[in-house]
Amino acid sequence: MVTGMLNSTWIFRPKLAHCQETHNGYLKRATTEQLLEVFNKYATVEKQGEKYINSVEFIKNYIGILNEPSSDLDSLRLLSGVVDTNKDGLISFAEFQAFESLLSEPDALYKVAFHLFDINGNGVISYDEFVLVIKKTELYLKIPFNLDSQFMKLYFGEKKNRLINYSEFAQFLHDFHEECGTEIFRIFDKSGTGFISANDFQEIMLLSKSHLLTSGVRDNLLPAAAASQGAQRVSFPYFMAFISLLNNMELVKRIYLNASNENRTLEITKDEFLYSTQVMSQITPLEVDILFTLCHLLHQRAGKIVYNDLQSITPEQYYKEIHNRRIAEIHAVSSPSDRGVFIQVLESVYRFTLGSLSGAIGATTVYPIDLVKTRMQNQRSGSFIGELMYRNSFDCFKKVIRHEGIFGLYRGLLPQLIGVAPEKAAKLTVNDLVRDKLRQENGDLTLSAEIIAGSCAGFSQVIFTNPLEIVKIRLQVAGEIASTQKLSAITVIKELGFFGLYKGAKACFLRDIPFSAIYFPAYNHVKKAFADEKGYNHPLSLLAAGCIAGIPAASLVTPADVIKTRLQVVARQGQTTYNGLIDCATKIYSEEGPRALWKGAGARVFRSSPQFGVTLLSYEILQRLFYVDFGGSRPSGSEKLVSVLGAGDGKTPSNPDHIGGYHAVIPILEGIESKFGLVFPKTKSEK
Repeated sequence: MVTGMLNSTWIFRPKLAHCQETHNGYLKRATTEQLLEVFNKYATVEKQGEKYINSVEFIKNYIGILNEPSSDLDSLRLLSGVVDTNKDGLISFAEFQAFESLLSEPDALYKVAFHLFDINGNGVISYDEFVLVIKKTELYLKIPFNLDSQFMKLYFGEKKNRLINYSEFAQFLHDFHEECGTEIFRIFDKSGTGFISANDFQEIMLLSKSHLLTSGVRDNLLPAAAASQGAQRVSFPYFMAFISLLNNMELVKRIYLNASNENRTLEITKDEFLYSTQVMSQITPLEVDILFTLCHLLHQRAGKIVYNDLQSITPEQYYKEIHNRRIAEIHAVSSPSDRGVFIQVLESVYRFTLGSLSGAIGATTVYPIDLVKTRMQNQRSGSFIGELMYRNSFDCFKKVIRHEGIFGLYRGLLPQLIGVAPEKAAKLTVNDLVRDKLRQENGDLTLSAEIIAGSCAGFSQVIFTNPLEIVKIRLQVAGEIASTQKLSAITVIKELGFFGLYKGAKACFLRDIPFSAIYFPAYNHVKKAFADEKGYNHPLSLLAAGCIAGIPAASLVTPADVIKTRLQVVARQGQTTYNGLIDCATKIYSEEGPRALWKGAGARVFRSSPQFGVTLLSYEILQRLFYVDFGGSRPSGSEKLVSVLGAGDGKTPSNPDHIGGYHAVIPILEGIESKFGLVFPKTKSEK
């Protein structure tokens, strides 16, 4: 309803941002005190000592729609009548509170529609009331269809004197929505052949069913009809199947998930989908044919579909996005087509900044484990009797605290933080950047593309990692040697020189490229597995996904990490020295055995797994809190969908006085259009 009225300068299809206060998927009620405070702010009329809100001003000022001088007065009065149950032009506090309660109910969409048609406010709807309202819709004004049909008589009686209560009206409105399409088909099928032209089909869909059409479907109405009907005309069964399919896309999604065993990236054939429809529901073969035709036209798939294909043809009419509270929300572009080079550079800077913060948080969290891991890997056996300082990682941890104090666990943290910011930022930014470049048109990303993106991320980070690691490692092992000289990061850098900072770089490549190639694909797949049925990831599921993905990634590259550590640490007098990657691996294997290549594996897993878990959690939460829309991709699972009926996909209402159930008022008003196709004029008609 509202979209049709506000399709010009008023763009307010909200996603209920800031409505995170829900219980079991429903909005929490506002308290009487909260409602009274808001009511008094807008109550400009006083009558016999009682305050009231002018019903038209309520729609304009409080709801925030139809507030231009050219707004259609009939539309304003119809909408205000939903709240003004006494129909006296004034809204009392009792009516204001009752409407907030209604908006919080699970069947709010149908109840609001009922109040819209209940002009007399007597709790039932007559034929005359229904006709009076329906004749004001844009559809009837464009195509005056028969309101004296047999269908209307079945509901209102032969003499049209039967009154319909709420429960019956809900069913009637659903059926009328379908009958309306049938009636309009009859108008265009003047010869009564059961066929209309393809152009007429397109016109009917745009006039009467535009609320069901996504941009992709709208642009492919004629090609879809031509591909399925094989001629420039459309049959009535095809017309009905097309509408039925779009009305039942949420059901179609469930059928797909049943066929794919909840895998949203698995390609499903038409036969597999048809089998699933027999098991689950009554979607006809003709509807399935139309579905696969549309998916092929939109995404060029040959006889197969994936979940993202269904998203692109699904009318947004049942669920709203409930975001975590955002500290900042910026829309850098109005649509993806506006993305230029400058915007893409800004997006990379944005990701780099958040990646830096996330990396610092993750590194600080697990730094003591990293120190223990390094000392365990540097501990050598076979050279000196009694050289072993630590029996195990826990023994190392205790001895560091005993001999060096609690701050000994954080030796080398400062250079770690200075280096980890660009290192983790580079890794996260490059991974996101390459994923965006390799993403297919329909949003899918193949496993090979994920591995390539992860490998590129691992490669990019070594330029930061190697100098950071060599300084950090030498500071971490410094506490093992009694010395009067205090070792600092500056001292180590001066001693090594520029080229010395990249000692062991080959081992870094050998470790970091496989690590990222394993980690990022594993993280994304585990994250999807932990998402709820609507695809949303709770922060705890993000942390768990990050930690689990880190286990195989960290453990499998431990030999490369051991070699890197040995190459970068200064060998003490009498210890074996190494001349390159192969020489180091060979000598470790021959002198200490194959198990030495896996030294510190446990500590590495316990460090890397939680570190990357915290880092990825921080990265995604920061993107939720400081949301900037650059028109590109964003982390999946950020939007929480709840069953608040209505539709909306634009800007959030700016009125902070929308509290409790009023958070949903605009989406529910839009839902009347999205589900029932009821669109009322926005501006005054010219007469």
